[in-house]
Amino acid sequence: MTILDRVKALLGEGALLESGTDRVPRIAPGSPDAVALLLGTAHQEGWRVRIEGAGTWLPSDAPTDLALTTRRLDRVPAIEPQDLTATAEAGIGLDQLRQQLADRGAWLAVGPPCLARRTLGSIVATATAGPLRQGFGPVKDHLLGVTFVTGDGRMVQSGGRVMKNVAGYDLTRLQAGGFGAFGVIVLVHLRLRALPRADVTHVLEGSRDELTQVAEDIAASGLTPAALELVSPALARRDRWVLAVRLVGSPALVASDEAGLGRFAKLRAEEGHGFWMRLAEGFAVRPVTFRIGGVPAASDELLDLLQHQVGDEWISAAPAAGAIRWSGDATVDRLQRLRRTLAALEVPLTLERAPWTVRTAVGHFGAYREGAGPLVAGLRRTFDPGGALVVATDGE
Repeated sequence: MTILDRVKALLGEGALLESGTDRVPRIAPGSPDAVALLLGTAHQEGWRVRIEGAGTWLPSDAPTDLALTTRRLDRVPAIEPQDLTATAEAGIGLDQLRQQLADRGAWLAVGPPCLARRTLGSIVATATAGPLRQGFGPVKDHLLGVTFVTGDGRMVQSGGRVMKNVAGYDLTRLQAGGFGAFGVIVLVHLRLRALPRADVTHVLEGSRDELTQVAEDIAASGLTPAALELVSPALARRDRWVLAVRLVGSPALVASDEAGLGRFAKLRAEEGHGFWMRLAEGFAVRPVTFRIGGVPAASDELLDLLQHQVGDEWISAAPAAGAIRWSGDATVDRLQRLRRTLAALEVPLTLERAPWTVRTAVGHFGAYREGAGPLVAGLRRTFDPGGALVVATDGE
């Protein structure tokens, strides 16, 4: 019996999708239980499984026996505006989720690099926070809990729907940024915010050094922008570097912050939705994207280092948070050399997206600190004892 015949008998013909260009069978389970059944069978049979969302972020190119896509897990079982919480399945697209939340007066304050159809599970698994990280924190801060299926088919629930649920080992944070190495996320419990009644963006063009100083001044002033992002000319589609400041909240609070911005430079209002959408999409069309995180005081030096080693044509940085995202084309040797250089500074480089040949050589997060490699390997043995999940974690 072929893999397709076995899967059809397990899940029904509706779970079988057209194979991709690599002719790998693509399976779309219709429920979390179906995911568990499929992975349990894969573990027993020794099948290798590639995890996919909507196929808009990581290339679907890892060699494998079958591809498990979460695209049929697209329901939102609960939205509780009064509690500012929601529960959503991992395969729902971010644009669809945002609309359903907005209809109930709620907002998920993340702005990851992506195309509109990118799934919630992909965003959580890769922990790809965008510029809103400045004001609202990384992806893990928006999670109350997750339900995931291990590589051998066990269903694990971590956290819950309420904000006080913090007992036990924090598997939720393990899954946020685990790139699917420790299981397949099927359900996400989210911490929400009230939909802001005012949302404005101001921009300033100039040299990188000038704008970095302005960003530092704004951060030190006591203003609390939702995003404070330094964007390279190519990514911003401008002639010079751009500093973008996003303010959200009540009309009175935003107006007060706008008045405060006038003390620093001649920022001008921008059509914010279009600007941030172009920025998010820019990272989804380049072959390689990675992020690094250092202390805010070192942001300028890290930007210099990137300029020297891989160029700075496609860069977005939050100087006040110490977060930098780079996109472009880079060889394995260059990425490995950069990771070693950053490791000496104890600065992690996380490879967010790249072709499989690059991912498997470099690894998503690598062992930038002594002891990290054995720890990750031990966790993988715990959550995927048969090695069914095809994920490049450490690299070669």
